Amino acid sequence: MTTSPTHPEASETRSAGELTAEAREMLPELVTLRRRLHGDPELGLDTPRTQRRVLEALDGLGLEITTGATATSVVAVLRGALPGPTVLLRGDMDGLPLDEDTGLDFAAENGAMHACGHDLHTAGLVGAARLLAARRDELAGDVLFMFQPGEEGAGGAQVMIDEGLLDTTGSRPEAAYALHVAPGPRGVVATRPGAAMAGSSSLTITVHGRGGHGSQPHRAQDPVPTAAEIVQGLQTMVARRFDAFEPVVLSVTQLSTDAGAVNIIPDTATLQATVRTTSETAVEQLREELPRLAEGIASAHGMGAEVDFEVLYPPTINDAARTAECLDVLRETLGAERVVSMDRAAMGSEDFAFVLQQVPGTFFMLLAGPEDPQASREVNHSPRVIFDDSVLAEAAAALATLAHARLASDSAVSGDVSATTG
Repeated sequence: MTTSPTHPEASETRSAGELTAEAREMLPELVTLRRRLHGDPELGLDTPRTQRRVLEALDGLGLEITTGATATSVVAVLRGALPGPTVLLRGDMDGLPLDEDTGLDFAAENGAMHACGHDLHTAGLVGAARLLAARRDELAGDVLFMFQPGEEGAGGAQVMIDEGLLDTTGSRPEAAYALHVAPGPRGVVATRPGAAMAGSSSLTITVHGRGGHGSQPHRAQDPVPTAAEIVQGLQTMVARRFDAFEPVVLSVTQLSTDAGAVNIIPDTATLQATVRTTSETAVEQLREELPRLAEGIASAHGMGAEVDFEVLYPPTINDAARTAECLDVLRETLGAERVVSMDRAAMGSEDFAFVLQQVPGTFFMLLAGPEDPQASREVNHSPRVIFDDSVLAEAAAALATLAHARLASDSAVSGDVSATTG
């Protein structure tokens, strides 16, 4: 009798189904972990209690674990039974400086809140580690688990990269994946090739005039109306200097002066703005044109302008090939009806962008809105946002299956597996 090798797609489908079923079995443990994290959020790069809970949750899985030197990160390596490439999976761990107002019985009370769902990301990645550790013998390669603090403005991903994250296994990852929860129909995932999230930059413009008394503006050089004119000029520039199909969002959020009293014309007026872009080309154009605009308007009024444009996060750019693979795997894992392609990039920013600058991969959204129609429908970063933590089964299964699909080794298809018996 001659036996033929197992078809790879059939093997992948079977594994996806098994991983999903096992993720549902471990859901109560993941929910418990998530709620412990949710009730005790920490901020920035210093998350020692969260780090300790992650280390406890990973104990006994046979992972190679290191912790950060300048941040409370956790890097865990799962070595597959056979040699092969590395796949990176990320979960961020930090919260936000908000007073929680959800009314949940496990709500935080320490002046911080997991209002962006990082508690779910962390618990979901723990679940993926457990699923994959149980399948070590099937993996031809390594899985690099990146538990990251400091996503909310502290640039924790870059900190971990600078500490050698991408060289931890001895070979640079060939693929990287991360998910992010968001409001919407529970269990639906969404992503797209190319720009998935915008890059974020900050803009500060200071107009230098000459102060005086408010009753005699002709004896001064009033920087306030000049600053207001620059605000209008910025909006016109965005609308007229950039392709409408390559979005740029510029929002002036702060205006201030150095006036000490209401009847004083100030020496300076300062405006600050947040800028969102989806390409490096737009960033370079802004870097060139913003000073020209501000200095030109100020000069027309006999004043000077100082411009500070700082890039905080690059756009989150999904690799086209990895994203096509990711969508196929997620359809097998969650069902085709629950996987959608995003029409356009979201204009929020994400520091997984730093990883995707060096490793081809995919960042995708996992919708986790509560099924209770009476529950809060607030969005990320609201003190009232609520996520349905039953979605942790999908989170763990999705991440585990993405890594497994790239590293799985079916002995039936290794080399010449045809066997003949008489």
